[in-house]
Amino acid sequence: MKATIGGKLKGRKQRRHKQTKLNLVSLMDIFTILVFFLLVNSSDVEVLQSDKTIKLPESTSTQKPETTTVVRVNGDQLLVGNRMIARVGDISADEEQIKALRDELEYLASRAEPLTEVQKSSGRPITILGDEEVPYALLKQIMNTCAAADYRDIDLAVSQTAPQDPAAPAAGH
Repeated sequence: MKATIGGKLKGRKQRRHKQTKLNLVSLMDIFTILVFFLLVNSSDVEVLQSDKTIKLPESTSTQKPETTTVVRVNGDQLLVGNRMIARVGDISADEEQIKALRDELEYLASRAEPLTEVQKSSGRPITILGDEEVPYALLKQIMNTCAAADYRDIDLAVSQTAPQDPAAPAAGH
């Protein structure tokens, strides 16, 4: 018996469908490599947002900061998160607190969850990124304002350096 043209086409289509198979070995290799890449690179994640206008003071501290509300201050601006609150030149050195900063922190606190009983004693957490050239008086004003707005768990961000051996001679001697 001779096969009809329709029968031949049908047979070709069936053979084509039988031949197409997904090669799972190479797909599994790709996912394995991706998982190892993510595991290796996720262990030491930078928590704080970087700001090129702020040069942090150096420290040998090994403790990593937690994700909190971030106050950044450089030579020109005072920012909470990415929002500019005030210009440093406009901040009065005579006042103990910075009104614009306090208003912003109270607004953020009103939008956040209420403090637990344990947190009420230490206050809300906050991290201050201050340029190493910012005067201490301004940092003191910022910390007083944070404490007044119930942000008393204050961390000061620094750049980590290698600890020096106290027995080693100082450089340049």
